[in-house]
Amino acid sequence: MSTITKTIHFYTFRKTFQIEKILVHKELIAALMSGLIILTTWALTPYIPRSLWIVLHLIAFTIGGYAKAKEGITETIADKTLNVEMLMIFAAIGSAAIGYWTEGAILIFIFALSGALETYTLNKSNKEIAALMNLQPEEALLIKDGIQEIVPVARLNINDMILVRAGERIPADGMIVKGATAIDESAITGESIPVNKYNSENVYAGTVALNGSITIKITKPTNETLFQKIIQLVQSAQDEKSPSQLFIEKFESSYVKIVLIAVVIMMFLPYFVFGWTWADSIYRAMILLVVASPCALVASIMPPTLSAISNSAKNGVLFKGGMHVENLSHVKAIAFDKTGTLTNGKPIVTDAYFSEHHDKKEILAIAGAIENESTHPLAQAITIYSEAQDTEPNTIEITDMRNLSGSGVQAIVNNETWKIGKSGFVDQALADRFCNRIAQVLAEQGKTIVFVKRQNEIVALFALKDTIRKDTKQAIHKLNKRGIQTIMLTGDNDITAKAIAKEAGIGKYIANCLPEEKVNQIKQLKKTYENVAMVGDGINDAPALASANLGIAMGEGTDVALETADVVLMKNDLSKITDATLLSARMNKIVKQNVIFSLSIIVMLILTNFLQVLDLPLGVIGHEGSTILVILNGLRLLK
Repeated sequence: MSTITKTIHFYTFRKTFQIEKILVHKELIAALMSGLIILTTWALTPYIPRSLWIVLHLIAFTIGGYAKAKEGITETIADKTLNVEMLMIFAAIGSAAIGYWTEGAILIFIFALSGALETYTLNKSNKEIAALMNLQPEEALLIKDGIQEIVPVARLNINDMILVRAGERIPADGMIVKGATAIDESAITGESIPVNKYNSENVYAGTVALNGSITIKITKPTNETLFQKIIQLVQSAQDEKSPSQLFIEKFESSYVKIVLIAVVIMMFLPYFVFGWTWADSIYRAMILLVVASPCALVASIMPPTLSAISNSAKNGVLFKGGMHVENLSHVKAIAFDKTGTLTNGKPIVTDAYFSEHHDKKEILAIAGAIENESTHPLAQAITIYSEAQDTEPNTIEITDMRNLSGSGVQAIVNNETWKIGKSGFVDQALADRFCNRIAQVLAEQGKTIVFVKRQNEIVALFALKDTIRKDTKQAIHKLNKRGIQTIMLTGDNDITAKAIAKEAGIGKYIANCLPEEKVNQIKQLKKTYENVAMVGDGINDAPALASANLGIAMGEGTDVALETADVVLMKNDLSKITDATLLSARMNKIVKQNVIFSLSIIVMLILTNFLQVLDLPLGVIGHEGSTILVILNGLRLLK
């Protein structure tokens, strides 16, 4: 999709939603008008001629049935197969053909009413998107050459400077270059607590600057903001159907043909075999056409699915389709990446030990300078620790810097070789003996150990720990309580992994697991548990997320996560997984209730019709009433 097309799509969605709202009102008004004409005609029956009575019924047929008839005929021509709408048209025409004009008109009225309700359901699920769209400002205050100008948001470009005052919504993704403020990010993350933002921090379109003016440098085109991607994601999720819904829709076509064959048989078989009159046989065939229609069955799945997707989006959990909502409650095991998922992803130095034969401050300064050349979280933590000890790592000249992935770093300082990293990288034997084997004690506490080697001697040891998220223990406890096996996949050694797993309450862990090995571990877990979910940060864990039955990405405002997994937790809150699992279970329960209820009503109505107990008016009410009930049952998930 081109940039222009995306922009047009974004700014016309609000108009489209308004048109859909008008359409649902039109459907409802048409249905109610049809019902009013039927009621008036029934009341005037003794006082008006037969010809006028028939004309009024024809008007009721036309007003109430036009929308559904058009939909049914259009879809039949396009798909070259019959559908439920066509069954209703045949049933209404058949009822009128045998003299039951009022019953046929009532059928059209209730069918139109249930159709309006179904459209209302779709609009209700779109309401969250429309609400988001209303949060997108259409204008921005552009600063150019010291001059402020109000311009349409669509005109903003990357590197443009805009001013956002206190109380205003941010119109585009960018980075603060001046000022500070507390920002309400609930539109993005679902988190109601404001977040303090300072210079050089990222901000997102649709969020609100609460208490300070800020100057923002635009970092993304306005049609590619995180805000827009969320909207596009929810829209596409509504279009993607669950396996149950796909099965029902595939089943619908065959079922309609079976019903039509059964109706033809019903017209003749009772007359020849059971001695019914022609009138009774045809009448019962028309009732069968009405009551055997799978309207309620077809409406059993779509309303609860859309309601669940909308409910989740409102609470910061984005599903990329109905199939993922349906599958979540079937998950038997969940594998978690450690860093950034179970933990905060920002390790800190908790302990530091130094050789007695070397200057502590010099070692700290050199270690901080070397690690400052690396982007690894452990390296950054050591640099921060070094700077906090009043060292001056920036004054040290580093040469021949080498980064050995998964092991450590090596550099030359003052013609001396320095190594910083794992025990096996620096020297296993020397590391084991350093400071009376203190590394073993620290590792048992769940800490990651980093050694510093100068030439041929270990001169320092740093112990670091990535703190467990506040919500991790509670979330894991809830999952374990629901009988879901929890597994941690981590590159840490066995001792550290064991300590972290114990602290988090994880049932099982797999240590020394490099990113490329996680895919194989997921495949093994699928053999054991069949249905497995993977939770990761959506970047390094992308292959594992794709390999799992269900990939869950920790969002935290990263658009990369939106493109990776099947489910995105916009706020890195693991408790949202348990909430989403419960919602998935509720949705599947409601779908099951709807299917069982609709099938039971169909069977009951068919049997009572064959026993000549059921009349056409009751058949119409029973059939269409069940359709309305299953739609209303699905709407419960919006709360």
